[in-house]
Amino acid sequence: MAHSSGGPPGAPLLFWLKGIMRAKTQEDRQLLELLDPVAESVSYAIVRLRLMSGKERRRLQVMAERPSDGEMGIDDCTRLSRAISEVLEQADAIKGDFVMEVSSPGIDRPLTRLEDFETYVGLEARLELDRMADGRKRFKGVLAGLEDGAVAIDEDGREDTTLIPYSWIVEAKLVLSDALMKRGADARAARIDTDNTDNTDDNEED
Repeated sequence: MAHSSGGPPGAPLLFWLKGIMRAKTQEDRQLLELLDPVAESVSYAIVRLRLMSGKERRRLQVMAERPSDGEMGIDDCTRLSRAISEVLEQADAIKGDFVMEVSSPGIDRPLTRLEDFETYVGLEARLELDRMADGRKRFKGVLAGLEDGAVAIDEDGREDTTLIPYSWIVEAKLVLSDALMKRGADARAARIDTDNTDNTDDNEED
């Protein structure tokens, strides 16, 4: 990887940055600290949390997924919403009226955790930095994994892979593409096959 956007060579994996992109403000981070164990207790992982202002009441947006397959159905959202609501009410963690939205990250999902940049290797993503690198803050390319705490991307028109320190990234998101759509379709087909196999096994036992 000859080309690099900068950053300390051989930087360690920045575990202290866990949650830095999942939660934007200090209040978000406090809520994330409270709710991460709640989500884990019912077998979900919070991808991103935002507490936003509104005209009449604030809005708590929670994106989550099942760690096993990265999916989040309507029943999953309902289950997690109930678990979170109970804890928020007991802790009185948000002052005043608010409405909560629990959803899946979507197909062109945000990338918020270090491991996300490995999970989605081979797919195109947009990255936004908190500082200038190579005269710009925005990068777009195909994810090529991680190297010493830096995100590797292959940019169109560049022969060498670009390395961007994870600590510099403030926003990252997958780009909707044919490859991403195919990956989603393949995953859905695999789930349907699994469900059909499970139903067949159940019928045979009956």
